[in-house]
Amino acid sequence: MYEKILEISKKLNSKFLFNYDISRLTWFRAGGKTDIYCVVCDENELEIILNNIGNTPFLVIGNGSNLLIRDGGFKGLIIKLGKSFNNLFIENDKIITGASILDVNLAKFAYIKSIRNFEFFSGIPGSLGGAIKMNAGCFGSETKDVLFSATVIKNNGKKIIIENDELELSYRKSNISDNDIVVSSAFNVEFGDKKEIEKELKIIKNNREYSQPIKTKTSGSSFKNPTGSHAAELIDLAGCKDLKVGGAVVSSKHANFLINTGNATAGQIEDLGKIIIEKVYNKFQIVLDWEIKIVGDVP
Repeated sequence: MYEKILEISKKLNSKFLFNYDISRLTWFRAGGKTDIYCVVCDENELEIILNNIGNTPFLVIGNGSNLLIRDGGFKGLIIKLGKSFNNLFIENDKIITGASILDVNLAKFAYIKSIRNFEFFSGIPGSLGGAIKMNAGCFGSETKDVLFSATVIKNNGKKIIIENDELELSYRKSNISDNDIVVSSAFNVEFGDKKEIEKELKIIKNNREYSQPIKTKTSGSSFKNPTGSHAAELIDLAGCKDLKVGGAVVSSKHANFLINTGNATAGQIEDLGKIIIEKVYNKFQIVLDWEIKIVGDVP
């Protein structure tokens, strides 16, 4: 099944690892292995890989902050974009970013350059490829508010540039398919007062430290906010705060955060989420939708 990948792996500078414990790269630190893990060297090699994997299932991961790999692992190829996707500079009145840039580092860069409206990225624990794909946001702002365009490599290796209004960005989603890979992006620039930008960054930092369990093994917000409601409030009112399944627990600090207390399996984390969904539905007739991406096989 993987003969072609094994063959091309010997000819490329990209790093290939087989039967790799991918759980170590997720913030939950739980889950199984992937058949193949690849850190891609550059866009050229990414195109070569995509053109040679045939029907092999593949998944692109960023910072691992919004991901749960089931305990049975991922039967296929998991791709991580390497250092050449870490570009970050200003060109033609746009911030140009590689997809591997951390959201918080984009916020820092904008602050240094006195560019406003990027402060909210400091509160998102991920990288820009994922932020664009799911229109990540927090504290009243979303990626679509500042994004100009995204450069995407299709699963056939073809590269295209898609402008903001073509991406159909809405709450936690876009029209970028799972088989399309964001490799870079351009953001609109609006200069502001550096002291005001710094003030907003501090407000977001203090808010997160006060209200979120950011120093635990968690993947951030577990569920999307239903229209007109807040998932955390629904979960709390449904009696789920401090609910446990094995080593997985609902945070007492923020009910929309699931925590691995140290020895939780991916299955326990997912089962805890399922119990929450059921309890919230039984009380409010509202179905919570996972914000965490869950992939892989049940053992």
